[in-house]
Amino acid sequence: MRYFLELAYFGKAYHGWQRQPNAPSVQETVENGLGILFQRPVEIVGAGRTDAGVHARQIFAHFDAEEDPGKDLVFRLNSLLPEDIAAVDVLPVNLDAHARFDAVSRSYEYYIVQKKDVFATDTAYWVKRELNVEKMNEGALVLMKYSNFKCFSRSRTDVRTYNCEIFHAYWEQTENSLVFHIKADRFLRNMVRAIVGTLLQIGLGKIEVDAMHEIIKSENRSEAGASVPAHGLFLTKIEYPNRIFI
Repeated sequence: MRYFLELAYFGKAYHGWQRQPNAPSVQETVENGLGILFQRPVEIVGAGRTDAGVHARQIFAHFDAEEDPGKDLVFRLNSLLPEDIAAVDVLPVNLDAHARFDAVSRSYEYYIVQKKDVFATDTAYWVKRELNVEKMNEGALVLMKYSNFKCFSRSRTDVRTYNCEIFHAYWEQTENSLVFHIKADRFLRNMVRAIVGTLLQIGLGKIEVDAMHEIIKSENRSEAGASVPAHGLFLTKIEYPNRIFI
């Protein structure tokens, strides 16, 4: 049988999702916990690879097991996982279901504060200068006019295509923070942080909204803004077609 394991984690202590040879990862930590429960090595395949320091409110990974893990798997696994990783649910799926390739959309949020907030040190980026949020939203709308986002991708990557379909991208202003929301069918490595960094250049008045067109068409990472820090980024939701669930 194949199962989807829903997880959430606070990414500060980890070198991203993917197992690393000499650094702690979320994947390795969860696999170690499952290995103890099943008394054998268990490999999980995640829905994506978050960078070091990025958080996830929802992410899925699939694993195979001949034995029924039982309804108490979540409770038992959480007793073995550290405080910054939580198992949320376990769901039986079709044997060919894939946590990464069957995902139809992924959503991220990036948090910014504009005054010092000691309670947001590890979860939001402090931007001290005033931002023009209206223009930043105009810049975000430009993203929907394009599909090739090579300019926002990490330079050394082995993807087959730089095309992504962005469903929405916008800034939400709350009393104490700014939140950038973005949803797409897929994301390139470093893409969200590079987009936010570029939109901040617009908000700070360093470039005009129309510059977004030239940046995207350039397909050149050096034309876009610098990537914002990882700690403000959250993977918030992954959606799958109902047909894969049993």
